[in-house]
Amino acid sequence: MTRRVGAWEGAALAACSAVGIGLFLWPFLGGVLPGAASTTAIGLGTAAALVCVELFARRLDARSLALLAALAALDAAARAVVITGIGGFSPIFLLILCGGYVFGAGYGFILGAVSLLVSSLVTGSLGPWVPYQLFAVGWVGAFAGLAGRSRRGRPGRRDVVVLAVTGLVSGYGFGAAMDVWNWTFYQSAPGLGFHLGMPVALAARHFGRFYLVTSLGYDTFRAVGNAVLVTAVGLPVLVALSRLQGRLRAEVVPEPAMEELLALDL
Repeated sequence: MTRRVGAWEGAALAACSAVGIGLFLWPFLGGVLPGAASTTAIGLGTAAALVCVELFARRLDARSLALLAALAALDAAARAVVITGIGGFSPIFLLILCGGYVFGAGYGFILGAVSLLVSSLVTGSLGPWVPYQLFAVGWVGAFAGLAGRSRRGRPGRRDVVVLAVTGLVSGYGFGAAMDVWNWTFYQSAPGLGFHLGMPVALAARHFGRFYLVTSLGYDTFRAVGNAVLVTAVGLPVLVALSRLQGRLRAEVVPEPAMEELLALDL
């Protein structure tokens, strides 16, 4: 039964990621970009579908949902204090990385998506970019969950190193993904701008130049900041979340055999 549930979760996360990848690859396919209403419906609908799968798999119950809300609220508060961050770095990624690492890829994706939505509401930064951020931040949590599959026992320094590297890589990945959306507004820049109907190879070259010129240095602050923050305070956060995971884990007690029930009745 456990393997079947894990397969359902993996398939659901893969399907959600496929939807997000299709959304980000849209500019490279030469078609008209989808409107804000369409992308918002896609983003929210995909996240809601993954939540339903997690509920069906019984990985989300009242306690884990309460923890999810608490972590998202803490992330929203951190982002409200440091909205733009320092050169691209933002503390919002710490709890997403740690939560995904401890609770798994599916939970990490949902934590990232919910944290982004809550923080956008709190800071008033709602806009057409939010559905793209939803997927990008969700992938950060999912990537941390995949990295945490090798975790054994109480978190230690090895886990901090693994998670710091994960934060470094995902910092660049998040920036590159979001630059796809930003790139579509640079339509007049020769050699790196976006134009409808561009061949795939030409679009890839233009985007590569755009990223190197406008975003690589900015994303380096985010990536290095993630690694430094995880190295500095990641261990106590991982230990605390690991303890909470043990308390939230439901223990299934087998029913007594019929003979034992009869014996008790006697």
